[in-house]
Amino acid sequence: MNWTTSFLFYFLVLFSCQAQDSVQLKNVNDTILNTKRTLKISDPLDGVKTMQKLFAGKLYNLSDHNTFISWNCKNCKTTSYTDVNGVEGDQIFPYSTGVATRLLSNIDYTDSKGNQFKLLLFNHSVYDEDGLQTGRFSGGLVGVAKFAKNDKTWEMRSFQPGVAAFGAFAQAPKPKLVEIGEDQYAFTLLHVNGGAGGPFEGVLYLVAGFDGKYQPIMEVYDYQLTNVASLKWSSSYKVVNDNNKKHFRDIIIKTTGSFSKAEKANDEFETAPPQEIAAMAKTKKQFNFEIEKHFSFKGKFYKMVDKPIVKFSNVK
Repeated sequence: MNWTTSFLFYFLVLFSCQAQDSVQLKNVNDTILNTKRTLKISDPLDGVKTMQKLFAGKLYNLSDHNTFISWNCKNCKTTSYTDVNGVEGDQIFPYSTGVATRLLSNIDYTDSKGNQFKLLLFNHSVYDEDGLQTGRFSGGLVGVAKFAKNDKTWEMRSFQPGVAAFGAFAQAPKPKLVEIGEDQYAFTLLHVNGGAGGPFEGVLYLVAGFDGKYQPIMEVYDYQLTNVASLKWSSSYKVVNDNNKKHFRDIIIKTTGSFSKAEKANDEFETAPPQEIAAMAKTKKQFNFEIEKHFSFKGKFYKMVDKPIVKFSNVK
């Protein structure tokens, strides 16, 4: 075998290996996005196997726990979903170049009557032949399927392929279950993003079933700030236990943080403080602060009521 033949043989083998390693798309039927689909799963319900039944693509288990389904639907009707980053516009789903769907979370909960439920949440991102998720200002599109247990079977009660896109690099944040009323469950998502080397700003979203679909019903800015030397804060939320409100109970957001004018020299970017502490930041060298905000459900969305309660300490 001469040098040219050897090189050609090596190139063909290398190309063949690379082709085998690349992620392939599986074409699926447009019924994949039918929100009226029915599905029954025998107990115990496996999240990844159930995801396969819902999206019917090709399953990949790559390194670093990178498990996803690769699929493409040429005949599916596309829908526009909000990407809360607001930088690259809405997401048109299913994506024209194909979809990678990952299991975002498998949440169990039981209501006051002992009924058992599961929320399977999914993360959709644009197909990539290397199985990567890219795009700093592109969120992961969240989908949800709700199951109820009936004897030894889990029956799908609702299916919504897409809600909205949250997070960065096509990866949505992990949802957290929260009870916002009597046997009324929702979930929160802490959306965090920012420019390279700049401040990372966190916005809290509350997603709940309302008007026949899951949708964001609360948006809280200034929930978190990191990667800034002179100014930082974090928040927590609490549902008000009010028996006078059966559903959509009030929510209290409490934010604690600190400010140091001396550290501003170490900030790479100018960062505006929350308006509740802006005046104090102009006149004082340092302080700690606490901001409490009260949100109440008004019509279709939670809105802040009353004025925020602001407290300062360690003022110099």
